[in-house]
Amino acid sequence: MPVPTCVLGGRGVHDHASHGHSFDHFVELGSLSKVVTGTILTQLATAEVLTLDDQLELHLADVPKGTGVTLRHLVEHTSGLPRLPPHADASAADPYASFTESALREALRNWHTTATGPVGKEEYSNLGYAVLGHALAAACGSTLQQLTDEYVLAPLGLPPGSVTASPPSERRLVARGLLGRPRRQWTLTGPILPAGGWWATPRTAARLVVGLVVDRVLGEPALTWVRRGPVLWHNGATHTASAFAAAHEDGRWIFLHRLHGNHLRTDRLALQMLKTGKG
Repeated sequence: MPVPTCVLGGRGVHDHASHGHSFDHFVELGSLSKVVTGTILTQLATAEVLTLDDQLELHLADVPKGTGVTLRHLVEHTSGLPRLPPHADASAADPYASFTESALREALRNWHTTATGPVGKEEYSNLGYAVLGHALAAACGSTLQQLTDEYVLAPLGLPPGSVTASPPSERRLVARGLLGRPRRQWTLTGPILPAGGWWATPRTAARLVVGLVVDRVLGEPALTWVRRGPVLWHNGATHTASAFAAAHEDGRWIFLHRLHGNHLRTDRLALQMLKTGKG
């Protein structure tokens, strides 16, 4: 079965959509959601609402004193927190179903057993970004959606809700099984949202890439972006989709989204397209 694919790019990378993919239906961003969370942190620091080096307990009362963990540690994946929340099972049909608000608070209260590594050592952590999003919302007394609308979408000229956790069902583009039924998706609308739960249309995602890392409308890109030589990039994967966004320092950029896609292949395809200019 062909993998439905959508590509949006600039400077020689051609727009195209195949096998039913659409530029104007919402798709899962997976861990590209972290870029939104990191951008909110950067903008709040610029506005002097907080600083990157704020101790985590300053904003979250459930966190014990003395962890030494700052917001910077969370955004850079050096907080000592593991990849997944406690009791999450990466092999389960829905690894985040049990990660509720109460489960998050319990993990925070039990920080010294939740954290599995030393502060300062890099370990990619979905849990860390869940905690970061929770801290940002608490610091501002706002929801993550409100922060996204105000500090990311509005400055880029995008309408509120164009990045959302709950797009209309009729506008969701989802993977389907052999009988045409939608495949089951992970539960990403709870506290794991800032790590991987946002949806956006490919057109909106493309405008995020251009605004944040090509035109740099909001200043220097968030620390979330990964640098590979002259390229800044980030990827994302869920149970049924994968995405990759990148920008070259010469102005070329790409956003690639695939359904039923292996995320490693999505990464390779996107980098190849960015290099050759063939969409």
